[in-house]
Amino acid sequence: MPFATPDIDGSGGNIRVEPEDFSVVELPLYEPNGSGSHLFLNVRKKGLTTQDLVKALVRGGVCEREIGVAGLKDKRAITEQWLSIPNRKSRALCALADVPGVEVLATSRHKNKLAMGHLSGNQFKIRIRDISLPVKFSSTAIVKAINNRGFPNYFGPQRFGRYGRNAVDGLRLVRGERVPGDRRLKRFFLGALQSMHFNRVLARRINQGLFDQVVVGDWARKHDTGGTFLVDDPGEGDRAKRLEISATLPLYGRKVRISDGIAGVLEQQALQEMGVSWVDFSSRRGDRRFSRVVPSDFSIECYGTNLLVQFRLRKGSYATSLLREITKTPIDEQK
Repeated sequence: MPFATPDIDGSGGNIRVEPEDFSVVELPLYEPNGSGSHLFLNVRKKGLTTQDLVKALVRGGVCEREIGVAGLKDKRAITEQWLSIPNRKSRALCALADVPGVEVLATSRHKNKLAMGHLSGNQFKIRIRDISLPVKFSSTAIVKAINNRGFPNYFGPQRFGRYGRNAVDGLRLVRGERVPGDRRLKRFFLGALQSMHFNRVLARRINQGLFDQVVVGDWARKHDTGGTFLVDDPGEGDRAKRLEISATLPLYGRKVRISDGIAGVLEQQALQEMGVSWVDFSSRRGDRRFSRVVPSDFSIECYGTNLLVQFRLRKGSYATSLLREITKTPIDEQK
């Protein structure tokens, strides 16, 4: 996948050498109001997945379907996130507290269960160790470039699994081949294939100099309000240059079909490259996703051959996609 800043030297270096090198704090969409039938838990974990927390609560007597989470957090990290359980099952807190590496920071109550996606974003604090180009690398240049233009909103490698197997299984599904797993898992595989197509369309646009542009047929979205509109005027490119709007790219499904105009040509080329068609995604609802992201509170501090990178991202965007723009190396590739 091409970089949006190929003219700026990368730092190189290593992430996640220690769990403490990768810190993530979930930013809630809303705060629990203090009353209601659901107990909200703010939990810090180290070296565990979100599913490990869920399993602990199940052992404590909570049905898995009763447990609410807003997002899935990394294992090789120290992370903070909210979960919810029915208040009548509050004794399950003991099972959670007994797990090494888990700390319950706060509890409150709310009227509804926490649902997937009920977060505004995540705050990151990441140490990159042993950078390979401490003399050539310019933290000022990369921060300025990304603040001015954003970075590619690629799906990260964790979306595709070991050797990209999730997307491969999605491709096997649309070809009518037998793929093990239940219906839910097969939907996940098809979602990974959607994500791969998104990444390929985005890569194609970057290679053609369209990263900070919109073209006729794009569905553009405003960064401030989220309003989406069809681009039929080439002059909208000026607003894209000013980072007021960005193209959204498709995750195909029943509600999202191939775009018109130049945008559709680029999408079709990526479909042909993968050997699939729009109809292969018709079992999904479909969505559109920003082609680029602008981090908030983005900073890089240099400490010899180490970097401390801090930023906030909206939900659904991958920190690894920003880190690879900084380091110019593969990040978290699962082999």
